[in-house]
Amino acid sequence: MRMLPTYAPSIPVPNVQEMVRKEPAKIPDRYIRNDEDKPPINDMPHLSSEIPVINLSLLSTGETEELNKLDFACKEWGFFQVVNHGIAKEVLQNMKDATAEFFELPLEEKNKYEMPPDDIQGYGHAYVVSEEQKLDWSDALILLVHPSHYRKLKLWPSTPKGYREIINAYTKGVQKVGEQLLRAFSTIMGMDKDGLLALHKNLLQALRVNYYPACCRPDQVLGISPHSDTSSITILMQESDINGLQIRHNGGWVQVKPVSDALVVNVGDVIEILSNGKYKSIEHKAVTNQNNSRISYASFLIPQDDVEIEPLAHLVGSQRLMYKQVVYGEYVRSSMQRKMEGKAHTEIAKIET
Repeated sequence: MRMLPTYAPSIPVPNVQEMVRKEPAKIPDRYIRNDEDKPPINDMPHLSSEIPVINLSLLSTGETEELNKLDFACKEWGFFQVVNHGIAKEVLQNMKDATAEFFELPLEEKNKYEMPPDDIQGYGHAYVVSEEQKLDWSDALILLVHPSHYRKLKLWPSTPKGYREIINAYTKGVQKVGEQLLRAFSTIMGMDKDGLLALHKNLLQALRVNYYPACCRPDQVLGISPHSDTSSITILMQESDINGLQIRHNGGWVQVKPVSDALVVNVGDVIEILSNGKYKSIEHKAVTNQNNSRISYASFLIPQDDVEIEPLAHLVGSQRLMYKQVVYGEYVRSSMQRKMEGKAHTEIAKIET
């Protein structure tokens, strides 16, 4: 029998959506941030429009200008948006509609898919490692979706009707986009076009759907704490009309405004290590909203557990080697045993000077 991967479990905490439903004007102390952690105002709004937008259909044909744009985006921002990605509007909309319906179900119905005590998959919360840590103002549905034999279907919601098939269609589209992007990354990283895909052995995809309830004092809480992703790349679908994602840039925070039908892509720690720091996995966070709940859909594309990650020799050249070799499965599980906190977990891989 094939063993399915398991990931570090999280300490059970209250359901935020239910808490808000019962007492919308109350914020328990565990969610109120210290002054240094409180969400500052979007302090560089003029830069939102400068986050690169890349045409995936041109990128996939090896168009030089688009490849240069990708290189610039990864060096200067660590984030970009992709358009003409090939996932049908209907597939994106179905995912949004069915997910909104799922989160409106009674708690006892959603809890049929509750995270088991020994895993991070299912409905609940992740990265809660102590009774003292400040909590994020969000609930999540986390599923390992690719390869399909890794799926734990008992944790896949069957309500609303057809939701499993809708998740399958959406994540299948994201998988294809991820493969196209990694081929482009291989090109700008001086590798054979399929070099990165081969290095991953098996390109896994984990889906995290975040539900951020409205909050009476959005200045007091965070939807998700600042962190970088342990993935190779992350592909995110945002709501089309509600802002919430902010990224670290030049010491401040910049809002990633939704672009119609675009997907947001960010560099993960794996690409940062492989590129010896040329491309950076950037801190990002989610802020909340006083009037509206918000849902985001993050797909983490990651290597197989036994893959050894280290800087590619041709990208190091005569430069100082910045990172040591890490086994991906050990790296990702180590990050799950600590609170999401900036880029703290990348220190595991850094060579001390």
